[in-house]
Amino acid sequence: MPLTCAACGRVNRDGARFCDACGARLGGPGTPARSAPPPTPRRLSEELLASRSAREGERKHLTVLFADVKGSLALADSAGAEEWYGILDSFFQIMAQGIARFEGTVNQYAGDGLMALFGAPIAHEDHAQRACYAALYLQQQLRRLANELRMSRGFDFSVRMGLNCGEVVVGAIGDSRFMDYTAQGSTVGLAARMEQLAEPGRIYLPGHMAKLVQGYFTLDEIGSFEVKGVAAPVRVFELTGLGPLRTRFQRSQARGLSKFVGRGRELATLESTFEGVCAGRGAVVGVVGEPGAGKSRLCFEFVERARARGVPVREAHGVSHGRLLPLLPVVELLRDYFDVSEQDPPRVARNKIAGALLLLDRSLEPALPAVLDLLGIADAERTPAPSGERRERQLVDVARRLIQGTRTPGIILVEDLHWIDPATEAFLEAVIETCLDTPTLLLVNFRPEYRPPWHGRDYERVVQLEPLAEDAQQALLVDLIGTHDSLAALADRLPARTRGNPFFLEEVVQALVERGLLVGRRGGYELVDAAARIEIPPTLHAVLSARIDRLDEVDKHVLQSAAVIGKRVRESVLHAVADVDGTAVTDALARLTAAGFLDVEALLPEAEYVFRHPLTRDVAYASQLAERRAERHARAARAIIAAEPERTDERAALIAHHWEHAGEPALAARAY
Repeated sequence: MPLTCAACGRVNRDGARFCDACGARLGGPGTPARSAPPPTPRRLSEELLASRSAREGERKHLTVLFADVKGSLALADSAGAEEWYGILDSFFQIMAQGIARFEGTVNQYAGDGLMALFGAPIAHEDHAQRACYAALYLQQQLRRLANELRMSRGFDFSVRMGLNCGEVVVGAIGDSRFMDYTAQGSTVGLAARMEQLAEPGRIYLPGHMAKLVQGYFTLDEIGSFEVKGVAAPVRVFELTGLGPLRTRFQRSQARGLSKFVGRGRELATLESTFEGVCAGRGAVVGVVGEPGAGKSRLCFEFVERARARGVPVREAHGVSHGRLLPLLPVVELLRDYFDVSEQDPPRVARNKIAGALLLLDRSLEPALPAVLDLLGIADAERTPAPSGERRERQLVDVARRLIQGTRTPGIILVEDLHWIDPATEAFLEAVIETCLDTPTLLLVNFRPEYRPPWHGRDYERVVQLEPLAEDAQQALLVDLIGTHDSLAALADRLPARTRGNPFFLEEVVQALVERGLLVGRRGGYELVDAAARIEIPPTLHAVLSARIDRLDEVDKHVLQSAAVIGKRVRESVLHAVADVDGTAVTDALARLTAAGFLDVEALLPEAEYVFRHPLTRDVAYASQLAERRAERHARAARAIIAAEPERTDERAALIAHHWEHAGEPALAARAY
């Protein structure tokens, strides 16, 4: 890393011993070496310069990680400047590699510590989980470094970490020569406080974040602490390890599944397809739906019915950070086939796998090292595993023989295909023909924006999940909250806000329970405050925000402009508010409609659009800084007046709303 001169602040070239500006010794007496934040990579800098959102700044929900070396001054003093520089270099390399492993961004180096962001500038709907995975991984890697330093040099090297998630303001700072991306807000400050509270070698996080990651990770409550800048004591937890849960659906199971409603036709389609499989015809079925539509629940209900009839089911799951971990679902499938758990000792696991392979086909024996290597099982004979195409070919051959070896009808379920890596995608494509030639149903689910390589081929059958019908929504709502008289207001408001998305409905209800607005028990709640505002819980905000952030820059800008205009968006008004080329707005509207963000409400006398989900509009609106929103509200007011000046009285309330939120109280009062 480049070195910053402690005397004058000049960033010097890599390997320099003296400052190019003032001549001071870098790392000499009185001027301890400190690693400077490296310039943002050129690719990211170019993206930030091109990104209107990054330049202007925006609000985001994300997770912040702070880490620093405990007692670094004493260690630096005893080690000497050059040796300490080498230790810090190793520390920062480990940290940067571990954070990048889970797609976090190191955005600040400060002497013996750093700050990292998860969820920006790369959007993630599971940013809190990624930060926890990264922290545990780093804890493990840093423990190895600490052991090496203790054995070789007698140093007591330890690192403490703090995490926090919440809303921040993020954006690019600097200019075209040196641009950085940073986050500001109380969320960042509390993350730093967690790091300062943490004991050496420990990871601390506040109570509200603990609620988000509970079940995915094991947590120990440390107690409540007075934290500077925070009015009430903060409950603090230590992150200690992985929990039993891996997916969002598993967390729903642990909490207690709601009533299965509104998917009878889709379930019947899966059942009839499997009847054909039982007759000897293999099949591939893709269940497609937007986030929260119930893809995993439908597949769960289907495979549980199959298991009850004695049908063997093999499962694997895509996870959000799985794109960086090749063949993760394949590992899960093979462990399932060989009945090998992560708790099995290496010798036991090896014997299970070797015995199964030889019993299946002795010609598969040469593939044993590749299988053991993929599953991370130590090979007692230390036979080198093949690499490259030979390894991939052997693994595919093993999978094909395992599928062919199943004489009775079976099901292979792969969840969340939109998160798998290219190697897993190629692997599944390679074994599809084998599935079709055997009594095997390959059942996968994914979101509409993903297209598997085999999409559109004759053998693929697609089951599209639409929003729940009104009667199904009401049945689900009754199951969740009950029928008490005080709930009458929610019976209309919640379905209107969640628009037939079962996950959205469940999460909003859960948020009301956690806020104390619903008291009682499931199916028998009472509403404490009928006028209470329905807020977007963090789980939903993360899903919707990540989906918006994955849009093309122009599409995101148009969607945010539409969110300012309101529930109904006239195309002529949107052209004025978005302030981009006219054809670009029209093209963006077509893409946003196809992607399910907007729906066409009317075409004559001009096109009008509505948000498919009101919650999406809320998130797109809240992500904009107040100054930017005010400018767009002012443009909307002017555009509505200019479009039909003879109807300003009729539209006075809408015009007044825009002037008010534009920070023009006099104009708003006149319109009112």
